[in-house]
Amino acid sequence: MTWHSGQQAEGKTILITGANAGIGYFAAEQLAANGATVVLGCRDTAKGDLAVRAIRARVPSARLRCVRLDLADLSALPATVDALDADRLDAVVLNAGVLLSGPDRRMSAQGHELMFATNHLGHFALVAQLAPILTATANSRVITVGSFAARSERLDLTDLQSEHDYRPKRSYGRSKLAQMLFGFELDRRLRAHAAGTTSMVVHPGGALDSLTPSRPPLFIRTTAQRLRGLPASVALHGKHAGAETLVRAVLDTEITGGQLWGPRVFGLRGQPHREAPHAHMTDLDTAAGLWAASSALTGVDPLGVGSA
Repeated sequence: MTWHSGQQAEGKTILITGANAGIGYFAAEQLAANGATVVLGCRDTAKGDLAVRAIRARVPSARLRCVRLDLADLSALPATVDALDADRLDAVVLNAGVLLSGPDRRMSAQGHELMFATNHLGHFALVAQLAPILTATANSRVITVGSFAARSERLDLTDLQSEHDYRPKRSYGRSKLAQMLFGFELDRRLRAHAAGTTSMVVHPGGALDSLTPSRPPLFIRTTAQRLRGLPASVALHGKHAGAETLVRAVLDTEITGGQLWGPRVFGLRGQPHREAPHAHMTDLDTAAGLWAASSALTGVDPLGVGSA
């Protein structure tokens, strides 16, 4: 049977991190169009408000809220969860991320390498903060958004924060690999605890701005950008298309915990489909070492076991 979204999000509350731009924005727009109450978690709430305006221009009936979410500052996360002020959370989409290109290693508020802190540690700690509300919601889901970049990287548990060898592109890929390892390990631990929450991992493939439709006032694609992007459309797609995999993982009841989903055509473009994860993304020893290190660095455990 062909899957279709319809109005399957009616009554659901979804939190999306990094929802004010790119793939996170389009996931919010698509889920709102399907009837969900969408909470946009944004570091810059002014940009979040622009995203809300852009969604409402296309989905007048959209149920939207914006909360301030700075994943790079672990001390701010409890206030974000308090601001949700919700008695249920059907899914959290761990989408936000930062990609740095400069040669200098930058640090978070707690002194962690900024990409690892934002992309992985912040999401690890956020899930821990959200654990009570996720547990209280039947069939809740944690959707971790990985990246094609993680395929070619390997995690070095002795240098998780690139203290000894910082290369921005590699550090970014490793931070996304850490997210994916966490997503798969989270599902294993949830199942071991017979929890009602499940965890799955997705990636959007190769998503380009030049192949993405305008959403004023948030993003306006020029004619020149569109024309320059046309040759790439053979192999890649726009961010609106990349978001479809995230939306499907939230809504499709046939998708179960521990699965990896991405675009069908070479993992880069096309309709969502289930993929077999590469072995290094599900390695048990690496995942256990990463979990222990992440719990020590953040002081929390996503299964609500308490402080590390």
